[in-house]
Amino acid sequence: MNAYIITRDNLRTWIDALIRDYTLVAPVREEEKVSLFKPVGSFTEIDLNYTNSTISPKGWLFPQTEEMFFFFTSDNQINLEDACKPGTTILFGLRPCDVKGIIALDPVFNGTYQDCYYQMRRQNTILVCLCCTRVERHCFCNSMGGGPTNGEGADLLLTEMEDGYGIEVLTSRGEELVNKYHQLFAVDGDNRVSKTRDEMGKKLASQFSRKVDISGIKEFLDQHFELPYWNELAQRCLGCGICTFICPTCHCFDIFDQSPDGESGVRSRCWDSCMFSHFTRMAGGHNPRPTKKERIRNRFLHKLKYHRDRYNLDGCVGCGRCINKCPVNIDIRQIIADLQEVARYDQLPLS
Repeated sequence: MNAYIITRDNLRTWIDALIRDYTLVAPVREEEKVSLFKPVGSFTEIDLNYTNSTISPKGWLFPQTEEMFFFFTSDNQINLEDACKPGTTILFGLRPCDVKGIIALDPVFNGTYQDCYYQMRRQNTILVCLCCTRVERHCFCNSMGGGPTNGEGADLLLTEMEDGYGIEVLTSRGEELVNKYHQLFAVDGDNRVSKTRDEMGKKLASQFSRKVDISGIKEFLDQHFELPYWNELAQRCLGCGICTFICPTCHCFDIFDQSPDGESGVRSRCWDSCMFSHFTRMAGGHNPRPTKKERIRNRFLHKLKYHRDRYNLDGCVGCGRCINKCPVNIDIRQIIADLQEVARYDQLPLS
């Protein structure tokens, strides 16, 4: 695919044009060190120097609260009307780990059981990824098959350069977006963009504070469901669910109807969490995950085993949000290391 270079002035012009022609969702700094993805109305609102957003941008494909359809009665019949009618959205400035998170969500909603709401948004969304320029202490994307300059899954990949930004086209949709504003771009004829990105990747590789070894973990968990370790971990967990709400790959949801008059209303869904005690409670009162032990085990088996079983993809992208925000410092990197140690201590094979 082609590569281009855009000056900083032209980048501003380009983004303002995208805002005019599309819905542009980009990182916005609302408070000190707190960035969120929001629709923007001008270039000046965008924070391109952010490390990563507090909450992942998955909410623009899988909203935190989403109206699914309206229903109303007429002539003794129930009529339905779709609520989701999105136009084209550009998710601009995604970090590589969040693009990888979307790739992990795709087979969940586009697999055997098709989710028309996610599909509609996904098909109408263009992903513009922005390479990282620094690594935070909780980042470990390089251990989960990604990297701070890996744009796999995006339509366009931006790399910051001294004189502007390099833009690598990764899909035909990305090429169309560049061609529409071709006068703002210069063709990269001597591979400056890829060279800069490679150099940045090598520089950032040395900044990761911790190497995480996931080799054999999935196979170990295949054979060892019951471990005393989950009891120990559950004693620390508060069950607050913050890890699931900020995670770019968690996708649990609840569905509810609202009908004030009994004649019309709306069906909606909202994010839920497998860490909540009522999440698996059935109508008859039985709960297959009655304690925090079962719930916390399910969460980490989903990240390290179940997602791989179902989709051949890791359920964790190494963004480190859960590490950064957990109020009791539960760290998935340490959990992986502990599981490695449990296997060695009990002389249990890792594969």
